[in-house]
Amino acid sequence: MSASTIGGVNLLPEVEKREIYTRLAPPELSQRFQLPPSFTDNQGNSLVALKCAPGSTDVEIKLFHKFGFPDPILYGHLTDTLNGQIHVLLYILNDPDAPRYDVDKMPDGSPTRFGTLRRNLEAEEAAMLAGLAPGQVRRGLRLLPSAIEAFESFVQSLGHDLYFVEPLYYHNAVIFENYGFSYQIGKKLMERIEAGFAESGDLYARLDGSTPFRPRAAEHSIRLRSWAIHDGLLGEPFTSVTMYKRVGKSAGINTRPSCTW
Repeated sequence: MSASTIGGVNLLPEVEKREIYTRLAPPELSQRFQLPPSFTDNQGNSLVALKCAPGSTDVEIKLFHKFGFPDPILYGHLTDTLNGQIHVLLYILNDPDAPRYDVDKMPDGSPTRFGTLRRNLEAEEAAMLAGLAPGQVRRGLRLLPSAIEAFESFVQSLGHDLYFVEPLYYHNAVIFENYGFSYQIGKKLMERIEAGFAESGDLYARLDGSTPFRPRAAEHSIRLRSWAIHDGLLGEPFTSVTMYKRVGKSAGINTRPSCTW
C-alpha cells in the first residue's frame, strides 16, 4: 500500500501524517484565526487531533482555533474507496463565535449522529429558526470555496484527480452541485425530490405545517426543503447519495432550477 491512499498515509510516521493531513486546512482558515504553521499554541498544546491508526483506512481530523474549545473549526472524516480513491464522509467548518445548538446530542448528552440516529427536536427547531441547516451545531465559516481548493490540492498531492463525497443531507448535495460535483448514485432521487416539490407533487402536499419543519415556505427554499426531508417528508431517510468531482473541473449539474437557498 502506498501513500497515495488514506491507508498508506496512516502507515507513515506521526510527523509525516500530521504534515499531510493538515493540508486539508485552507490557508484562509489559518489566517482568520491566526493559527501558527505548526498548529501548536504558545503553551505547546496541539490544535490538531488526528485519528489515523496504522492499519486503518480512514482518518478523522479536528482542527481547533483554541485549545480546549468544545468544537473544532474544521472536522473531516475521510476514507478509501475499494479501489483506493479518496471518499469524504463528513467535512464541517464551524464558526466558534456563533451560538451553539445541540442538534448533535440529546439533553442527557447521548449522541444523535447529527440527527440521523435520534433527534433533539427542541435544538433542531431553534437551529432552523436561527437560519441554520440540518446537522449544523454552529453557523458555518463561509469558506467552502477555499476549503474545496485546499481539498483538491490534498487530493492531487496523493496522486489523484478524482474524489468522492457522501452528502449527509439534501442541502449538502445541492451545495456540492454548485461547486461542480456530479452524481455517482442519487441523481434520480434529487430529480424526484425536485418534481415532488412542484405544486402538483406529493412532497408539496406534505408541507402542511404538521410539524415546525414542514412549512409551506419550504417549497422554494433549499435549506427548508432539507429540514422537511430530514423530518421524514420523503417517507425514507436521505441516503444512498454519492457524488464525485474531477479536480479543477465542473460538471455543471443543477437538479433544482426553481429553488434558492
